[in-house]
Amino acid sequence: MGGGETMSDRMNESLIAAARDAAKTAYAPYSDYSVGAALRFADGAIVTGTNVENASYGLSLCAETLAVAKALAEGRRGGLEAVAVVGPADKGDGAPITPCGRCRQVLNEIAQLGATDPAILCVGAHEVLELRLSALLPHGFGPAHLD
Repeated sequence: MGGGETMSDRMNESLIAAARDAAKTAYAPYSDYSVGAALRFADGAIVTGTNVENASYGLSLCAETLAVAKALAEGRRGGLEAVAVVGPADKGDGAPITPCGRCRQVLNEIAQLGATDPAILCVGAHEVLELRLSALLPHGFGPAHLD
């Protein structure tokens, strides 16, 4: 681990790279704003998603929502450790993008299934903002509230 780079740094770089790769397959003909998301689980698995737009805009899916749906469809019910969200570097002001409110709630659902508070890596053109999901969605509602 030369140059002060830690295992965690390498894992985060790998997760961000997976999110960038996912963004390349986005279906974003209306916004031209391709987003990729990558979820990392305790067993090392990475599940990706990309935004999928629809002519009926309300039916569009965010990258994070698609990644969570894929993870749940694969039978994952916890163990979410980290999420990377990447948008286009050449759009907007280059600031790190954060999950929208809906995606924060969707991420909270799978996180609560495993009682985790995953790191959310919000990637911008020149920086990565790392926050915990609980900071993005304080007092989140989840499965435990229905017991």
